[in-house]
Amino acid sequence: MTTRIDARFAELRREGRAALVTFLMAGDPDPKTSLDIIKALPKAGADIIEIGMPFTDPMADGPSIQAAGLRALKAGMNLKKTLEMVRGFRKSDNTTPLVLMGYYNPIYIYGVDKFLSDAKTAGVDGLIIVDLPPEEDGELCLPALKAGLNFIRLATPTTDDKRLPAVLANTSGFVYYVSITGITGSAAADSKVVGEAVSRIQRHTKLPICVGFGIRTPQAARAVAENANGAVVGTALVDALSDSLDAAGQATARTVAEVAELVALLAQGVRGARQAAE
Repeated sequence: MTTRIDARFAELRREGRAALVTFLMAGDPDPKTSLDIIKALPKAGADIIEIGMPFTDPMADGPSIQAAGLRALKAGMNLKKTLEMVRGFRKSDNTTPLVLMGYYNPIYIYGVDKFLSDAKTAGVDGLIIVDLPPEEDGELCLPALKAGLNFIRLATPTTDDKRLPAVLANTSGFVYYVSITGITGSAAADSKVVGEAVSRIQRHTKLPICVGFGIRTPQAARAVAENANGAVVGTALVDALSDSLDAAGQATARTVAEVAELVALLAQGVRGARQAAE
């Protein structure tokens, strides 16, 4: 079964370029503005959209994304409303792949079977669950694959050749390579090191490899896109959103545009990469 993610990467291969994958937190700074931003992303140049599921204990996230999660929770966001947001997006866009990213706890509380059924019906294409290792595939990964959702796994600089086959065993859609050790937004990615890591992972899988963590500028996105199948940008977009808010942390007339304009610049960077490589 071909998902929207598979279809998008097939399309990008034909175009000879890498994907721009964007991340934002569902419900940040409020549900309506959040949906407006996500609706604006494809036109600005996002190829795949990751939507964070707000959670009270986001251990892999840096201060910016933690703050985004807290703003969303304060605005009343939860997993049910996140799925409603996906449904709202799908009313006007049935082709852009949507990936939910976050932690297992909210899904466990929601109920795995109900969540997978509701996510699929809403129009979710894939899941990235950062705290479920391959040893726990029976919990969510295998049921998700059975439900027709891609389960995207993280590989890191510490994932050696011995560990990689376990990480890749049930991965689908794409592999998310975390370019730096540590939390999101904490350092810049080194394109030479990233290139070597991507080559190593490619020896183990035919799946596209997208690189995230440490990509904040169009130049950095371009450098990563020359070696990988996609560049993932999250913290820089969350920061642009945060910087547009008023003193009370509320959305302003500039909030949607600030994020969309940065996405457009990042998309130019990514689209320039393949031309430079050809």
